[in-house]
Amino acid sequence: MANSCLQLGGFLVSCLGWMGVVIAISTNEWVNMCKYGLNTCKKMDELEAKGPWAECVISTGLYHCVSLTQILDLPAYIQTTRALMITGSILGFVAVVMLLMSMPCISLGNEAQGSKNRRAVLGGVLVLIVGLCSLVSTVWFPIGAHQQEGLMSFGFSLYAGWIGTVFSLLGGSLLTCCSSDSPPRSFQDHNRFYYSKQGGGNAPATSTTNHAKSAHV
Repeated sequence: MANSCLQLGGFLVSCLGWMGVVIAISTNEWVNMCKYGLNTCKKMDELEAKGPWAECVISTGLYHCVSLTQILDLPAYIQTTRALMITGSILGFVAVVMLLMSMPCISLGNEAQGSKNRRAVLGGVLVLIVGLCSLVSTVWFPIGAHQQEGLMSFGFSLYAGWIGTVFSLLGGSLLTCCSSDSPPRSFQDHNRFYYSKQGGGNAPATSTTNHAKSAHV
């Protein structure tokens, strides 16, 4: 029962982590950039946002984005972030499907529980890979943006990626550690012997007396 609850908890946490990764890669407010200082830019209403796919200008009543389509001219941190986050999103979808079919409440024919446990472990490993891909992307992107652009602050997309990373690593760890096959219990005890009570619990006495036959002539 406890193992099933841990599997279900790991599945739910992994789904939340995958959703965080998808939200991060599908939005562009990873970092907010400013040339003069964040407070000055907010007062002047000249704040810019940057993500893996576009650079946006954020101001009152205006939200304009320019897509980053020059793939060969993009910095390495943007290209790496795109590759890792797309890979993590695809692997996360595959892992969620595998984990869903591995839940104790879902039965696929006469499938053995051991096969479901192995599939759950494989899904947990995939979720861990998703968390590692998101971890590298969400750490490298702000470092690269700061080196290239200067002053900045973190955007909500980056926070979503960090939350997705933590949930993915936690859910993958739960599924990997708690879905392994438990060894069967052995009830054989070769050193014990059981006796049934007969005749008030006393074993029948063995007669050792030899009766000699007397011969009478």
